[in-house]
Amino acid sequence: MLYSIVGTDVENSLQARLNARPDHVSRLIALKDAGRLVLAGPNPAIDSEEPGEDGFSGSIIIAEFESLQAAQAWADDDPYIVSGVY
Repeated sequence: MLYSIVGTDVENSLQARLNARPDHVSRLIALKDAGRLVLAGPNPAIDSEEPGEDGFSGSIIIAEFESLQAAQAWADDDPYIVSGVY
């Protein structure tokens, strides 16, 4: 079943986001390689593809998981959660 994972960035989390991004993207690539990722991306804080220091307001991931619990467990282990971006 498809699930959406929506994260909302905490204030002043841009540097934490940038630091955690490589590990976050690696997990998304693994979902993609498994054929489970439908869509993933950040939500810029301003109307720009490159928001610079304005950063992001959050992110969305739509992917296939076995259950709501599996989706929640995957989200809970995300580097953006662990590093305090969301």
